[in-house]
Amino acid sequence: MATRLHLHLLSDSTGETLENIAKAALAQYDDVETVRHFWPMVRTEAHLDRILQEIAQNPGLVIFTLVNSSTRRALEQRCAALGLPTVAPLDSVNDALSSMLGQQAKARPGRQHVLDAAYFARVDAIQFTIAHDDGIAHEDWEEADIVLAGVSRSSKTPTSIYLANRGYKVANIPIVVESPPPTSLYSLANPLIVGLTTSADRLIQVRRNRLLSLNQAAETDYVNQEAVASEIAFARRMFADHGWPVIDVTRRSIEETAAAVIALCNERRGASRGEDL
Repeated sequence: MATRLHLHLLSDSTGETLENIAKAALAQYDDVETVRHFWPMVRTEAHLDRILQEIAQNPGLVIFTLVNSSTRRALEQRCAALGLPTVAPLDSVNDALSSMLGQQAKARPGRQHVLDAAYFARVDAIQFTIAHDDGIAHEDWEEADIVLAGVSRSSKTPTSIYLANRGYKVANIPIVVESPPPTSLYSLANPLIVGLTTSADRLIQVRRNRLLSLNQAAETDYVNQEAVASEIAFARRMFADHGWPVIDVTRRSIEETAAAVIALCNERRGASRGEDL
């Protein structure tokens, strides 16, 4: 039997940070049926009063990021009266930073979402990445930070979008035996080119599911074991011939693949700094 948990997430901003923390923590537990109650933009005690009525009706764990001291105090006191635990996950981080930096944290909700230069750079990266998906606009690839190459259904597009949300301009190109990529790919200087590969069995499974979702025949060379293995081998030879780093995505999530790509970017940046010294 699954354990049922009411999880209340309260934030004075978008709540994105809380959702990520809760998701990461819950991933460590099996057989938990979680009912999430999401309360963003909590900035007044009147709003908090309405939320507390819902919390009282559905008691559970309360996790919050509230910088206003009076709102926070009201939440903690009311939850204590209800006998409910509360957790402020950023407190220990802020305490450590305050100690090391010798200053107090600014009580500014949603400060990480401010419309600064980094925000607009991220928007620009997303626009670039969408416009350069699946081999489109190869004449602009030199402007990219990263170019992902791989056979069809090797997670190029979702990985590109995830990286774009981290501020990287990404282009991606499918490797097709019958249709070689543009020669400009081999002379790029600015972007880091990364090859994505996967196992034949996994790729066939993903491709079959794709064909079924499109109501197309699931018995073609696109999912033939021998043809797929040959396709993957062709791509790997191309990666090796040009000295491109390769990431096997067979057992990686999109987030893990993106983290590996970012690590390669950081290594390249570090090596470049070393050459400049």
